[in-house]
Amino acid sequence: MIFERNKLVRFAHCDPAGIVFYPRYAELLNEIIEDWFAEGLGVGFQQLMSEYHLAVPVVQLCCDFFAPARLGELLSFRLQVNELGKSSVQLVIEIVRGERVCVQARLKLVLVSIDDFRAVAMDDFWRSKFIAFQSAT
Repeated sequence: MIFERNKLVRFAHCDPAGIVFYPRYAELLNEIIEDWFAEGLGVGFQQLMSEYHLAVPVVQLCCDFFAPARLGELLSFRLQVNELGKSSVQLVIEIVRGERVCVQARLKLVLVSIDDFRAVAMDDFWRSKFIAFQSAT
């Protein structure tokens, strides 16, 4: 299953040339991950922290930029789980305009306790939620 959300490129995302300024992609990726947790996994970040005492910091981020995105364009963010570790989940998020991939990001999130910020082994509850979005490859 793919988690997909559309986002409009706004003025705040752009540099003076009217294209998305590359650091803004990190913010947009974080928004998509937060949306995925709330809408796709059914556990929003507020609930993740207050009820489960967990957080999911990004420990690795790699982006490939293939085409610019411009002010006013609609981008589709397509998230899939690439790999599950003991306490980590690797994601691939493609940012697409029409059928053209503008950016491909690979992120590694680690499930950590907010009490001591140590990695927490993923139990069956979390593993089953993440597996639902795992890519076939």
